[in-house]
Amino acid sequence: MKRIILVFLVFVFAGIQVLKAEELTVASFNIRYHNSSDSVNGNGWKQRCPVICDLIRFNDFQIFGAQEVLHDQLLDMLAGLPEYNYVGVGRDDGKTKGEYAPIFYQKEKFKALESGHFWLSEVTDRPNKGWDAALPRICTWAKFKDVKSGFEFYFFNLHMDHIGVEARKNSAKLVLKKITEMCDNKPVILTGDFNVDQHSPNYAVLESSDLLKDSYLAAQVKYALNGTFNNFKPDMFTDSRIDHVFVSPDFTVERYGVLTDTYRTEIAESKSEKSGNFPQEVSLRKYVARTPSDHFPVKVVLSFDE
Repeated sequence: MKRIILVFLVFVFAGIQVLKAEELTVASFNIRYHNSSDSVNGNGWKQRCPVICDLIRFNDFQIFGAQEVLHDQLLDMLAGLPEYNYVGVGRDDGKTKGEYAPIFYQKEKFKALESGHFWLSEVTDRPNKGWDAALPRICTWAKFKDVKSGFEFYFFNLHMDHIGVEARKNSAKLVLKKITEMCDNKPVILTGDFNVDQHSPNYAVLESSDLLKDSYLAAQVKYALNGTFNNFKPDMFTDSRIDHVFVSPDFTVERYGVLTDTYRTEIAESKSEKSGNFPQEVSLRKYVARTPSDHFPVKVVLSFDE
C-alpha cells in the first residue's frame, strides 16, 4: 500500500512540474541614436554602449525591442552581446540606412521562424512617411519558438513618430490590423517607443483593444519610480510612460519595472572626501551621474502555460 501511495505521489509531483508556468523576460529600450552632440555633452555612444550591454546582460533580457539603433550601433551591440542575434532593417532604405527598430534575442533560447517589417504608413511595403509624420517609421516583427519548450509567439517592435498625432493614431490601428491578419491567435508581444503616454487617446487605441493589454496595468508587482524618458537628466522626474510593453491575454504579467540605472563619469580635479561616519579605507569623490540613454528601459517578466 505504501508503495502505491509513493508511486501516486511521484506522478502527481511530475504533473505539477509539467503544468508549472514558464517565464519569459522581455524589455523595450530606446538606446538613443549615435550623434556628435551627445558626445560634446558627455553622453557619447562609445561611452554609453558598454554600460547598455552590461545592463542588458545583468537583467537577462531574453528578448527585447530596441529603438533608434543606427547600423554602427547595431554592430557594436552585437559585438558586446555575442549571445544575441537580431532581426530588423534600417528604416530609410529597408537595408542598413537610418534607424533600426530591431528585435534582439538570445540565440540559444529562441529560434526565429519567420520575420519581416512594415512601414507605419498608408504604404507599408517600402520606405516612406505616413500621414503627418515627420520621419519614416518602421515596425519589425518575428515569429519565435522557444527552443526548449516549443512555445511559439509573435514579437512586434516599433518607434512611432514624435510629431505626427494622426501618424501615431493610425500607426496604432495599423499594428492591431497586422496582428489580427498575421498572428492566427498566437500569443503576441508588442514593444516600442510610442511617443505617447498613458493619458493619450492614441495609447487607448491599443490598451482598449481586445488584442493587447499594457503590462504596467496588468503586472502583479511594479517597480516604476519614474516615467520612461529622462533627457539625459537623472535628477528630473516625470510620470509619463512613453515606452510600453503590450502583451496579449495569453501572458500573465508577473513583474514590471522601469530601470532607472545610472553610471558615473569623473570630474577633473575632484578631491577625495572622508568622514568619521564610515571606515577609514573609504573615500568619496564628486562624479557626474549619467543615464545610459535618454530613455529608461522597461523590463517585464511574463509567464505562460506550456
